Amino acid sequence: MMFLNNTYNEFIKIAAKPRSYIGLIALSVLIGVIIFAMKADGSTYISFVTASFEQTLSFSGDIMNGNLIAFIILQMLIVHIPLLVALVTGDLISGEANMGTIRMLASKPISRTQIILSKFLAGALYTLLLTIWLGFLSLYVARWIFGTGDLMVLTSDGLIIHPESDVEWRYIYGFLTAYLSLLTVSTLSICLSAFAENSIGPIVTTMAIIILFTIIGSMDVTVFDSIKPYLFTTHMAAWRSYFEDPVPWDAINESIRILIYHNVILVAIALFQFNRKDITS
Repeated sequence: MMFLNNTYNEFIKIAAKPRSYIGLIALSVLIGVIIFAMKADGSTYISFVTASFEQTLSFSGDIMNGNLIAFIILQMLIVHIPLLVALVTGDLISGEANMGTIRMLASKPISRTQIILSKFLAGALYTLLLTIWLGFLSLYVARWIFGTGDLMVLTSDGLIIHPESDVEWRYIYGFLTAYLSLLTVSTLSICLSAFAENSIGPIVTTMAIIILFTIIGSMDVTVFDSIKPYLFTTHMAAWRSYFEDPVPWDAINESIRILIYHNVILVAIALFQFNRKDITS
């Protein structure tokens, strides 16, 4: 009960910070801009994508629908959301040290391990809220504006068209996997926060690590081939695999395992650091 109460208090702390609403506002504005652009001139964008196929394929029906808009939004935004996550979660432990409240926090009748776990859980809840808001705006609002229909996806193997009846489950699994990716970012920033005395360090370091890992993953250099499969950034786009045909379940399951491993290891590191942290100075 004490653990749940502490988790509730940690989430209330997040809700009380103005920066916590930056992510929700930013997502609303960015998705609104994309939807507006697609509504105003989306046909040009679609024609550019399908131009190379129009000589061999005939498209009928409304290709520009809410399912396609949601896919476009995810493609554009999923790589930028980690910053919005780290902006809040990177402050959960270091913010206490910066304000001098960490000693009071550790004096509660609850173990340091439970204190840290409650912060991780509160960060996970905030990340879930961002993911749900992303899903609501990108999928359901887009469907309300553009209607629904078959989903056209351009993959490395060519053009795939999923029937409308075969789309919903792909988005559900896709958003769940995207949440796991963002949860890894949340866990990383909280872990780094356990080592810092200010809020800026963990946020900047989290983004620097993501950029570094992304660059390593995109470089076609043999020396990095052995570590690429173990970088969490390599698997942050695993949500897209649900829209392939056939679905590469083995690759998806491997990505999920790697992301879970990262979360477990990062939580363990944070617990070790906080339990040995000197809070008397």
